[in-house]
Amino acid sequence: MTQTETDHRRRTFAWSDPMLNAAEIGRRSGLELLQAMSRGELPAPPIMHLLGAGRLEAEEGRVVVTLEPQEYHYNPLGSVHGGVLSTLLDTATGCAVHSTLPAGVGYTTLDLTSKFLRPASIASGVLTCVGTIISKGRRTALAQAQITDARGGLVAHATSTCMLFEMG
Repeated sequence: MTQTETDHRRRTFAWSDPMLNAAEIGRRSGLELLQAMSRGELPAPPIMHLLGAGRLEAEEGRVVVTLEPQEYHYNPLGSVHGGVLSTLLDTATGCAVHSTLPAGVGYTTLDLTSKFLRPASIASGVLTCVGTIISKGRRTALAQAQITDARGGLVAHATSTCMLFEMG
């Protein structure tokens, strides 16, 4: 069976210069930066637009990110691709770590271990990903995140180790 032109869907999106936020790392703590993004004072990073992510909430050591599944998130089986869920988990764990960092300190993900417990789809409703910090040392931090569907069912869980470093 061949696809007709009517089978195709399109999606476009726009984003702001990501260096606007990067320039703030030396001026604001991680929590201040994340809260400024959630209030709309600073633009969300391009990955949030690419995913079509929803709200971002941040407090020290805890971050909430939402995603409403769309067809463009689907794998060939008709459910949200594991890479999309992993990106959401990585965002929440990394931002949970970032929320504890002072101005001038950055991080990068060293590892992300994900477990997928049930498929997600448009029928799942809004996915809520909560990331929390477990432990933070001088050079590394450990965080976890969970994705739940609109009914509260656990969709995925991850732990992540992040390396901390001085910026600049």
